[in-house]
Amino acid sequence: MTPEPVRPSRVRPAWFIVAMACLAGAALVGVLVGPVPLGLGGVLTELVDRLPGIDVGPGLADRDAAILLELRLPRVILGGLVGATLSLAGAAYQGVFRNPLADPYLLGAAAGAGLGATLVIAYAPDAAAWPIDPLPVAAFAGAVLGVVAAYALGRSAAQVRSTATLLLAGVAVASFLTAIQTFIQQRHDDTLRQVYSWILGRLGTVGWAEVALIVPYVAVSSVAILLHRRLLDVLSVGDEEAESVGVKVGRVRIIVVLAATLGTAAAVAVSGLIGFVGILVPHTVRLIFGSSYRRVLPLSFVFGAAFLILADLLARVALAPAEVPIGVVTAFFGAPFFVVVLRRTRRVT
Repeated sequence: MTPEPVRPSRVRPAWFIVAMACLAGAALVGVLVGPVPLGLGGVLTELVDRLPGIDVGPGLADRDAAILLELRLPRVILGGLVGATLSLAGAAYQGVFRNPLADPYLLGAAAGAGLGATLVIAYAPDAAAWPIDPLPVAAFAGAVLGVVAAYALGRSAAQVRSTATLLLAGVAVASFLTAIQTFIQQRHDDTLRQVYSWILGRLGTVGWAEVALIVPYVAVSSVAILLHRRLLDVLSVGDEEAESVGVKVGRVRIIVVLAATLGTAAAVAVSGLIGFVGILVPHTVRLIFGSSYRRVLPLSFVFGAAFLILADLLARVALAPAEVPIGVVTAFFGAPFFVVVLRRTRRVT
């Protein structure tokens, strides 16, 4: 038995180069385009001049340099981190549950984050005076709480571990948390605009603080998921078959779900609810590059970052000077794609 069948499952260098080129191009366009256009040469010179030990002179005027370094660059980097995390988490959920419709918000993460954010907006209106912004903290805690509750309910509802039971538990928990959120919103209708602005997703009021907040969680989540990419390929043939070759299915499932939830919670905490990224990008990667998770996971990470950077750019320029919520943009592309995936899934089953 030769090892040739395993080799094609790996990411070919050319594919990764193409993915990184797409990401670099998206990031460059995201930095250059906006209400104040920035020149490519000036931006590159300014960035090189900021490197330690290098002095080539400023490439931009003080105002343009401030726009680049304090507004555009952190927004592009944050958009890339959020898109990469949501896309990778979506692919991981789909592999763990063997369900092509699985999504980062599947197990109550979105509903829990929305409830946490709503509580802060409704009951802590003077949060700006706090030493730490409580909104992302509350959103993070709510997302983790939603997933923990869904997992506990799923485990208690069936003696035999079943991915379908866990999915149904997630739907039940999400419905319950959404009901509480709706009740709070009705009791504090003066906060409806602010709550819905957060729910629809936004990257417009961010800076380097949000980037610093999310980086450790993205790093831990991504490394944990990518280290299990080979095992997700084994899980795709079924739990019994995987256990027969020595894979501890329960432990792998818990680790991957926790890692994906950690990344999703961190992304939601800084960007609000941005849907469909975890379905659209991984499925596009599968259609183009194949279904092995040794390909899907790393390529979804890179292309997810590029996709959300471009979606955020479209949100900024579509109705300029007004800004479209980025969740609306991703839903515009993601909802029809979800219907296509659903029809293909029904046809296969």
